Amino acid sequence: MQKNINIKNKKARFEYEILDKYIAGIQLTGTEIKSIRESKARITESFCEFNEKGELFAVNMYIEEYLYGNAYNHLPKSERKLLLNKNELKKLYKEVQNVGLTIIPLRLFLTEKGWAKLEIALCRGKKNYDKRENIKSRENKINLDRIKKNFN
Repeated sequence: MQKNINIKNKKARFEYEILDKYIAGIQLTGTEIKSIRESKARITESFCEFNEKGELFAVNMYIEEYLYGNAYNHLPKSERKLLLNKNELKKLYKEVQNVGLTIIPLRLFLTEKGWAKLEIALCRGKKNYDKRENIKSRENKINLDRIKKNFN
């Protein structure tokens, strides 16, 4: 078992422009947390949405079934409730409804106490020309660093 569990969604930073970040707790069952502690989870295709009661859920988050879970095992792709402050939930709900933004999980990690946390971000989708612009700026920065290194 690993001590530092840090499962990232690398695709999110490429496909979305990140506006605001939050850290949310996750409501899990016993076998789900055991699978996360073994690093058997994926958040690449997942997103977050509100239900009719105003609660936030992580959808499409894959947590592999626990090997020794037998009859009490969990479903791998079920919706999982995210635990946030009431003010944060209201703010996120208003942003998603009015502006048309989306909420994407960026990182799944464990705290020192062993609690599973999900870093979520309020995002806007990027267009193709935005992605090309990011690639150009990254290449320009690399070239400038190379020139500075040769100059010194």
